Amino acid sequence: MIFHPDTLPDLKGKVFIVTGGNSGIGYCTVVRLAEHGAHVYMCARSAEKGISAITNIKELNPSANIDLLQMDLMDLASVVAAAKHFLTLETALHGLINNAGIMATPFEMTRDGHEAQWQTNYLAHWILSEHLLPLMLRTAKTLPPGSVRIVNLTSSGHLAAPRGGINFEDLSLKDGGPWTRYGQSKLANILHTKNLHATYGPGSPSARNGEGEIWVSSVHPGVVETNIATSVEGSGSGMMSVFSVMRMFGLIWPADKGSRTSVFCAASRDMKAEQSGTYLEIFQRFGEPWWQSGAAKDGKLAERLEEWTGKEMRKEGWVR
Repeated sequence: MIFHPDTLPDLKGKVFIVTGGNSGIGYCTVVRLAEHGAHVYMCARSAEKGISAITNIKELNPSANIDLLQMDLMDLASVVAAAKHFLTLETALHGLINNAGIMATPFEMTRDGHEAQWQTNYLAHWILSEHLLPLMLRTAKTLPPGSVRIVNLTSSGHLAAPRGGINFEDLSLKDGGPWTRYGQSKLANILHTKNLHATYGPGSPSARNGEGEIWVSSVHPGVVETNIATSVEGSGSGMMSVFSVMRMFGLIWPADKGSRTSVFCAASRDMKAEQSGTYLEIFQRFGEPWWQSGAAKDGKLAERLEEWTGKEMRKEGWVR
């Protein structure tokens, strides 16, 4: 199955949020949604970079309806403030694309007391989703199934997660390597998707009770030319030669191509209900790869992670 963004339906009247929307895959996702008439909120840490990105898009598409939503995923107070601000602006939300992330960065703890990759890639997006879910459910309640969707970007890098998948005894993984920490955060994105699907997806209690049905996907975009890939390649981590070889054989894609699975899962009419809750890899194969880790398919691990996250985030005051 091959998808091209040109096949998207008219999205006029629909509202989307894309985190990390000012560059790379997120930027291309914003472009594709906006060119089909959607009202897109571009989340960016830097207001200057966000405004510049929106200006660039509008130069090519003057009718693009894009607003900036400033948000720093390394600062959970900023995430909550952005979500609350959005809720004062809109009465509907049709799509949330949790796209932003960092990859294989040196060990760092955030001001909130969490390891940087764990917070940026997983916790911040979990919190953002929790604050927006009530509005998404209200939006879905009066619309046909598949009208409201959440996309969580993950990675085949989830295979680098520690033994057992999530190290609840030491979530910072201070003594582990940058790829192990990255793998744990990306595995968490997949498990988060499974929990959201079980709670709000097709066949869920929410859908059966008429409270709203939300389709959810976790997406591996492939190896893509982005700022993240460039920073990893130049980090001296041994990845330079790997990226060079992949580039030589045409295995690294431009960001627009890498964004296609996200765009498909966010807005395509061709997505099926049975694809909700699944891990979708590269734009040509909308299916779960056989090599997905056992931890990524572990329903009990997903439930344990959801329980831990809800408890900790409520204790810290980020959600009620």
